[in-house]
Amino acid sequence: MRLRGTTSTMTDQAAHPSANAFHSAAYVKYLAALVCHSFATQIVVVALGWQVYDITRDPWDLGLIGLSQFLPALCLVLVTGLVADRFNRRLILGICLLIEVICAAAFVLFTLSAPSDVTPVFVILAVLGVAPNLLPREAIPHGISLNSMTWQVTSITGPVLGGLLYGISGVVAYGTAALLVVLAALCVALIGPTKQANRVNETTIHTLLAGFKFIKSEPIVLGAISLDLFAVLLGGATALLPVYARDILQVDELGLGLLRAAPGVGAVAMALWLAKFGIKDHAGKVLFLFVAAFGAFTVMFGVSTWLPLSLFALIMMGACDMISVYVRETLMQLWTPDDVRGRVNAVNRVFIGASNELGEFRAGSVAALLSAKTAVVIGGVGTMGVAALWSWMFPALRVARKLEGRH
Repeated sequence: MRLRGTTSTMTDQAAHPSANAFHSAAYVKYLAALVCHSFATQIVVVALGWQVYDITRDPWDLGLIGLSQFLPALCLVLVTGLVADRFNRRLILGICLLIEVICAAAFVLFTLSAPSDVTPVFVILAVLGVAPNLLPREAIPHGISLNSMTWQVTSITGPVLGGLLYGISGVVAYGTAALLVVLAALCVALIGPTKQANRVNETTIHTLLAGFKFIKSEPIVLGAISLDLFAVLLGGATALLPVYARDILQVDELGLGLLRAAPGVGAVAMALWLAKFGIKDHAGKVLFLFVAAFGAFTVMFGVSTWLPLSLFALIMMGACDMISVYVRETLMQLWTPDDVRGRVNAVNRVFIGASNELGEFRAGSVAALLSAKTAVVIGGVGTMGVAALWSWMFPALRVARKLEGRH
């Protein structure tokens, strides 16, 4: 709140807006909404994984959690992008949050019914999978780094909080998540009207096809995006954390929260290191090395039966993943011309969703057929294999040295 100021000072501030995102009242409200929403998401993820596995003791159902969220996102990827460009995003964001409140309330009712069948969970998740697709489009450019840091912080503390709350009861966990989403919706409602340029052609079938065409023609970008898709598809083990917590490591809900938080700890620590030192040379080799290391630490986690070692492996997985994401995303952005960058990013978003959620389904289905340990170890070995194969298939990516675009 300004206590004093002259007309000329206020005019200068209006003519030269501050680069500090916190000087924007609208952004502060948006960030508050993001914090509440992120905590709610982490609480639900931990509670739901434990609850589903507690009811069925079947890893297949843990895999279906990821699939239930992926399919609606895949089916609506073109529609959501078009809607976000054509209509008021603040209104869309509010509607999405309302859907999430309803879903959180449905989880509360599901828990109160003392269920023995988890089918309603997948129905609720399918509805929930529709809502979040529009949220990332709302990000304010000057606050992107703050948004990212907020997500990383909540990814560390949120799972622990979720484990503690679910340890009290599922109703408390889901009820808290619902309350947080309500608070997020109130923050969005207080933002007020904002200017928005309509770009109705940004994420249509034509723009996606144009994005695919460019990716196919540029080995650096094709290699970077496809490496992420297949490495995470094979290496994802987070869906099986409830199995490891209960049956292998024999810890409680808080232990599951710690396991969920561990990759975030590694990611944040590595992000801070990268912010200070960066990667000066041999970027392509660094990328493949740390994708392979991610697979190796996945194998370590898969065979571990000791909680400290498991936490260490997960922390290192998060750190390795952060390095690979840093190199991959930087190369992809700098090697993509401005006129197609939005379309390439649209394709990349589809791949990110596919790799994470289909990776969960892959892990759950293989664990159901074989065992959780086998599923994780196979995934880790597969990720190392992908790193080696992609290094051979994409020599231009392997020999890339500086994180710079084409000359």
